Amino acid sequence: MKKLRKTMFLLLAVGVSSMLFGCANWEKKYNGLNVEHQNLKGLYENCVSSLDSASVEKSQLGGMVSQRDQTIEELERQIAERNVSPAEASGFGKGMDVAYDSEAGTITVTLQNTILFSPGQATLKKASNAELDHVMSVIKQRYSGSEVDVVGHTDSDPIKKSKKLWKDNWDLSSERALTVLRYLKQHGLSDKRLRGVAAGASRPVSPNSTSSGKARNRRVEIVVHVR
Repeated sequence: MKKLRKTMFLLLAVGVSSMLFGCANWEKKYNGLNVEHQNLKGLYENCVSSLDSASVEKSQLGGMVSQRDQTIEELERQIAERNVSPAEASGFGKGMDVAYDSEAGTITVTLQNTILFSPGQATLKKASNAELDHVMSVIKQRYSGSEVDVVGHTDSDPIKKSKKLWKDNWDLSSERALTVLRYLKQHGLSDKRLRGVAAGASRPVSPNSTSSGKARNRRVEIVVHVR
């Protein structure tokens, strides 16, 4: 009888231990699943937030594209129907050297280096401030959301007199573009929409065989991307 009781006690102990072990095991699985659930919930909430942000951004971009399309249509209408110059249609006014490229969706304002800089220099003349201020005010009023490239150009003559300052025409055109860019930034244009470009002598608009042609090639272009 004692042997039977001892056997039954052992069986009961084993059963209880198994139950306790099973409960602990299930609790461990539950905790693991709960952590996984919380992680998935966090991922889901992040995805929803990202989708909402993307939807808002898409709506904003759509509005910007629509506004730019309207700007382009209005420019083309004025140039075609009213027979006005690109300078007048774009708002920069008569007397400004302005070109409009409908395919690229750009307005290019050209400023000759004789207005902006002394020969071989990259420091703005005081008289150039009025020109730049006018260009900047039009950009702020009519093209505030547009990206703007400032492109420096030179003629094909190699650097001679100012060799101590510039390695070559690329170097000079780069510094002149950056000088104008910094002026625009300091006077209120967002640096997030500004980009400086050095073209050197690679994009002439006139032959470099004449003095007048070289003078035209020495320039800074302010390119407004309306599309």
